Amino acid sequence: MVTWSSGFVGAELGSRASAAPITLLAWRFLLLSALLIAVAAARRLPWPSWEAWRRHAVLGALCQAAYLTFVFEGVSRGVHGGTAALIAALQPLLVATVAGRLLGERSSPLMWFGMLLGLVGVTVVVSGDLGASDAAWWVYLLPTAGMLCLASGTVLTRRWRPPEGLLQTIMMQATVTAVLLMGAALLTGQATPPADRGFWVAALWLIVLASLGGYVMYVFVTKTHGATVVSTLLYLTPPTTMLWVFLMFGEPVTLVGILGLVVSAFGVSLVLRGRQRVSGLSEVGAPAVPR
Repeated sequence: MVTWSSGFVGAELGSRASAAPITLLAWRFLLLSALLIAVAAARRLPWPSWEAWRRHAVLGALCQAAYLTFVFEGVSRGVHGGTAALIAALQPLLVATVAGRLLGERSSPLMWFGMLLGLVGVTVVVSGDLGASDAAWWVYLLPTAGMLCLASGTVLTRRWRPPEGLLQTIMMQATVTAVLLMGAALLTGQATPPADRGFWVAALWLIVLASLGGYVMYVFVTKTHGATVVSTLLYLTPPTTMLWVFLMFGEPVTLVGILGLVVSAFGVSLVLRGRQRVSGLSEVGAPAVPR
């Protein structure tokens, strides 16, 4: 969550450099895809098949291009970051419901309680932010759409179980995202980066921490622990972001925020404990995934 939450700091850095969200995202993924293609070539990895590209084009479009664009645009149009985080916090419950029906990922009562407790913690963290924005009602549909896109991509990743390695997965998704976002930036006349060198600091921050750190771990945990667990970990995003902005920008950490952090962390620990118990039952003859 430390690296995943760094994306919100990168967005703030880009905003301070007077960069439009689409401009920052387009250059972030253009540079990232070039780096990953070079690394894959240096390691002499086989070029992915067209079937793999089609599969990861869908996942990249949902989990990166659409999710990030909707969230960044919503924040840039007036949705407070805390409110956007609260909207995103609805994802674990949505994914757990869908995962149980489509993926056979069983959620025990302990896991459901942990997810609800995590949501309570998130609500506590951002409670002071609600009502602080005068954005139009429809703007709140943007982060909501982003949350739905990430949830859909997470469930599809677990359902399809792509066989490609982690480097190939991130490379293909980053490349597809770069094409989509740079194309959108060119069409809207927002491809030219601002002169402020802070723009490149923000882009580098997002590449190293948010993409190579946060999203790589997101994909890894989705593949190894399931859609429900990885989505529940997102409950730690708002309180971790609170600590990030304190360290980076000096925004004060409140007692309410610390309380929310503790509650969210306890809720996540219950979900992880519940997942271990379900996995244990699966190993002794109660399969979690129908054959």
